[in-house]
Amino acid sequence: MTSVISVRDVSKSFGPTRAVIDLDLEVPRGSLCGFLGPNGAGKSTTIRMIMSIFHADRGAIDVLGTSALNAKDRIGYLPEERGVYRKMRVGAFIEYIARLKGLPRKGLRSRVEQWLERVELPDARQKRCEELSKGMQQKVQFLSAIIHDPEVIILDEPFSGLDPVNAQLIGSIIEELRVEGRTILFSTHVLPQAERICDRIVMIDQGIKVLDGPIDEIRAQFDPRVIKVDPVEPDHRYDDVVGVAGVESRDGHLHLRIADDAQPTDVLSAVVAHGPVRSACIAQPTLDEIFIEQVFRSRGSDAAAETREELTHG
Repeated sequence: MTSVISVRDVSKSFGPTRAVIDLDLEVPRGSLCGFLGPNGAGKSTTIRMIMSIFHADRGAIDVLGTSALNAKDRIGYLPEERGVYRKMRVGAFIEYIARLKGLPRKGLRSRVEQWLERVELPDARQKRCEELSKGMQQKVQFLSAIIHDPEVIILDEPFSGLDPVNAQLIGSIIEELRVEGRTILFSTHVLPQAERICDRIVMIDQGIKVLDGPIDEIRAQFDPRVIKVDPVEPDHRYDDVVGVAGVESRDGHLHLRIADDAQPTDVLSAVVAHGPVRSACIAQPTLDEIFIEQVFRSRGSDAAAETREELTHG
């Protein structure tokens, strides 16, 4: 595995606050890696260290075999702090950023127009940046991060502030860039979005890494202990089914918690035999559920409940 981004034993403190603690992180070439965790987990601090904006108190960081400063024209970066040159026209702003990244003038206008069309801003070229909504400005800044065809793309909360339609649009572009061979690292606390597009995830909490690896392998580490049921009769009860330890109604389905001493497949068979159902399956754990379980293990139930609320409501 060739790593494009390598973070080794990195720590960073701000006064008494330990923002990142002994962090190791490897992002393989060509991967789409979600850097996940609640607000304040240390994601942005880590990204700023990767980008050489902050310097680590200790440890080593490489990007493309060197520092981000030395490889800056090969990197696309969308910072957490949004900002465009408000008085500049959109097309001129993106072209200016592209020229700073080494793109020639020839063909640049056409490239910008194609990308504006791709993000559904075909009429924005001659508008001043300040005339656009915040969501539109964010799409413009996203384009400025990828317009020069970077090898590595680092995005800090790229979906923050976008409505669901535009979040899906940006997500689809990120997927396309990965298929083209780019290496992408993006941070987010919106775990369902990461779950849809990532092939690898890293989770941190309070500056400490709690999970790291391919998403399928991480899911396999967590034994599914819930059966999701859509009964034909909405009032049908499953409390008396052998192996069912609890029932919760959520997302239009019944979620049956499997007892610790029961086999999920046996309980599923018993549920199906108990009454007619439209569907019944052993639920795969979501990233939200996996992360909350990790917080529960490390910090206790109160912290897990707070994290669940944050991940649910952003």
